[in-house]
Amino acid sequence: MSISVASLDLALRQLRQRRPLVHAISNLVSLTPVANALLALGATPVMAHAEVEVAEITGAADALLLNLGTLEPAREAAMQRALARAAARAIPVVLDPVGVGASEYRRAVALALLQQAPVTLIRGNASEIRALAGETATARGVDSLEASTAALAAARELAARHARVVVVSGTRDLLIHREAELAVANGHPLMARVTAMGCIASALCAAFAAVDPQPLRAAAHAMACMGLAGELAMQEAVGPGSLAVGFVDALYALEGPRLAGLRAAPLG
Repeated sequence: MSISVASLDLALRQLRQRRPLVHAISNLVSLTPVANALLALGATPVMAHAEVEVAEITGAADALLLNLGTLEPAREAAMQRALARAAARAIPVVLDPVGVGASEYRRAVALALLQQAPVTLIRGNASEIRALAGETATARGVDSLEASTAALAAARELAARHARVVVVSGTRDLLIHREAELAVANGHPLMARVTAMGCIASALCAAFAAVDPQPLRAAAHAMACMGLAGELAMQEAVGPGSLAVGFVDALYALEGPRLAGLRAAPLG
């Protein structure tokens, strides 16, 4: 499988027509950036975190995002309840194991969620994917100090055991499925200086998975949009602040000729 400018353009038009509702149990740092990015893309975010209502909210959603960024016991319980409802409805679930290698608690919660129910997609940086698979990884806080290729074996293991697709974000995004593997090479290095970019990538994966039954293709379209929007925003940005604002505008404007810079191919 591969993706093309034509397939990305069609996927964007379908997403904007359907406006999928993405229930994002995201972290406190990224709530606003994630919501703004989903709205700019054409999806509809809801950011409910209270355990008493998450099952009801997930019951109306088209996809669920579980983000471990600002994890604590109440949020853990909410994620468990939301995941149970998503599994019962068979809607796509994206797990973002933010900083999973930073503490035993984070890794234990992530593994418990994966054991509770299968997820559609796991997206993380190289250090997070390696740590989740039980490997020793190098990170500083929630940021990876490793290239995406360092996590290739770990991603394949996680895809075989826990998820239909595993995405390793980096200069070259790797997308691993049991039967096919893709790489997306769009983006700009300054994106790593803007908070919540990884959280946004996971949210876009959830939005595309909500409207596409093929999760590998959905993830590839999402990561392509991330990279292309970053490249477009950098045409006028002078630093991380202007990039953050321009990125949302670029997501909103993605269509037609603006997709021509797509760089995606089977992993090889």
